[in-house]
Amino acid sequence: MSAELHGVCVILVTPFDSKKRIDERSLRSLVDFELKVGVHGITILGALGEALRLSDAERREVTKIVIDEVRGRVPVVSGTGANGTDLAILYSKEAEEQGVDALMIAPPRMSKQSDEALVEYYSDIAKETSAPIIVQDEPMTYPVHMSPKLIAQLSEIENVWGIKLEDPPTPMKITQIRNMIGDRLKIFGGLGALYAFEELSRGACGMMTGFAYPEVLVTIYNAFSLGKREVAREVFFKALPLIRYEAQGPVSVAIRKEIFKRRGIIADSGMRGPAAKLDSASLRELDELILATDMNQFQTDVGKKS
Repeated sequence: MSAELHGVCVILVTPFDSKKRIDERSLRSLVDFELKVGVHGITILGALGEALRLSDAERREVTKIVIDEVRGRVPVVSGTGANGTDLAILYSKEAEEQGVDALMIAPPRMSKQSDEALVEYYSDIAKETSAPIIVQDEPMTYPVHMSPKLIAQLSEIENVWGIKLEDPPTPMKITQIRNMIGDRLKIFGGLGALYAFEELSRGACGMMTGFAYPEVLVTIYNAFSLGKREVAREVFFKALPLIRYEAQGPVSVAIRKEIFKRRGIIADSGMRGPAAKLDSASLRELDELILATDMNQFQTDVGKKS
């Protein structure tokens, strides 16, 4: 990687225009915004980026735009998991050729995958690629349970560099994994940052997730890294009501896009169907939460929070 991946590696939404086409201008605006608030890395084509609703050509288009806009300033990670090993290898190779720094690979979206089948899946991808692999452990979207024992097995595969941990209780699972393999894998928290403070306290190297106020996550991580635990905790608990609200499964992307639109970062908050939409009560609740958490006045400078 151009720089070791750590900290807030934010997962981008994919902005669409009113006709549900990829909105290049909004995507570039979003990348620029994330970089300005100090994110340490950018992840594309995750579930929250509506990757499953993009064609193969659109996946390449998103990658091209983001790589071009980032210009090597932070590492770029691409989601390249698929239901078939050959397809995951294809996506991974294409992402490498386009210049991504690491691969976030989810397991196949099929239930009852044996540990042996999953080890084979990741081993086969690793043999055909050279970029660091971050395993995505997210059983709510990908109905596969990865035990600490399985994760320890995956950590022995060449190129498997890290894990994006989204199987609650995540703080306890971090400790279980660390007790088995030490620091052999980098561990990133996810789940919309619901447990970010606790995950950092347990040894996570950062957060690979999204939030419509990424400057909050950057401040939490930077403060924690500087040994300012109390500052990190204060900021986390202040923002937690909005983090919790945004993390509402079926409407989490809709909420995030709505806030980005309100902040003038993207032009349209629409999602590709089928997708849940926010009702008028949700919009009122969002207004109330943004006001209550004082998000519009938030400062990213840790020193001002000290």
